[in-house]
Amino acid sequence: MADQIELSPTGWVREQTEKIMQLGTTEGVEVLDRPIVLLTVTGAKSGKQRYVPLMRVEKDGRYAIVASKGGAPDHPFWYSNLKANPAVTLQDGDKVLALTARELEGTERAEWWRLAVEAFPPYAEYQTKTTRQIPVFVLE
Repeated sequence: MADQIELSPTGWVREQTEKIMQLGTTEGVEVLDRPIVLLTVTGAKSGKQRYVPLMRVEKDGRYAIVASKGGAPDHPFWYSNLKANPAVTLQDGDKVLALTARELEGTERAEWWRLAVEAFPPYAEYQTKTTRQIPVFVLE
């Protein structure tokens, strides 16, 4: 299946993904000493499967993902893919789950945003760098 999945052209993202593929787990693959998960999304236009390593935000077996792009003014490329094709695969450690992404609003978003900032404090700074509200998705 890996030969059907397109790796990111961004060097550090590709390196993280390749390391996860070599190890067979996300364990030990981190960003700023924080754990990550590996999301597989389907391209909105191409239909190709794409790997996206993201910060691990989990509570009681439920996961959230944050479309921060480091506080850039535009959403990460995977945001449009996820909106068009919300069915995803998430790898956490060696566990792989088939889930569906749902963008959050209101108090539910606020709660998951708080958990996301606890999991990865730079998210709070990223929000100050952009006028867009950084999207948060829950995976169910």
